[in-house]
Amino acid sequence: MKPLNRPTIGYAFTGSFCTFEKSIEALEELSRTGAGLIPIMSYNAFSTDTRFGKAKDFCKRIEEICGHKIIADLASAEPIGPKKLLDLLIISPCTGNTLSKLANSIADTPVTLAAKSHLRNGRPILLGVSSNDSLAAAARNIGLLMARKHIYMIPMRQDDAANKPFSLVCNFEKTQEAADFALREEQLQPLFI
Repeated sequence: MKPLNRPTIGYAFTGSFCTFEKSIEALEELSRTGAGLIPIMSYNAFSTDTRFGKAKDFCKRIEEICGHKIIADLASAEPIGPKKLLDLLIISPCTGNTLSKLANSIADTPVTLAAKSHLRNGRPILLGVSSNDSLAAAARNIGLLMARKHIYMIPMRQDDAANKPFSLVCNFEKTQEAADFALREEQLQPLFI
């Protein structure tokens, strides 16, 4: 398989706080490929302290890995499309809330506006689903997005079928491989593992 050829990748976090560590590990792996990385965060991901960690600590780590300040407001996200800043936008973790906004063309957070702005150039977006209602209310939105041109998914699985039967989480270890495929406008298979 062809490795990443030093593309510029936007890497966006939304509020699935329990998966931030795994997503940051995937971001670190991408950084080792030599890709340019531009971090983006939703308002909640950027500012909310949770039992999984303090927002400022996550932000500091992400900025150190990427070597860029986080895009965390609408004014900073809007130029992504007009200036053609990215070859690929990865949104991982991508919550059910963000899936819904993307499926319905709502661009009211830095992440969703980055996606709208990036798509205007017909460039790929890679989604790393992480939502407790993926196989319930969010399933419709996943289906809508899977049918859209330029939208790809990191392979996903049920993370705890016995206790959370509607929950799906992407396989963060497949992020780099899925990014390689998305840059070629292909979906990495199998999608469900």
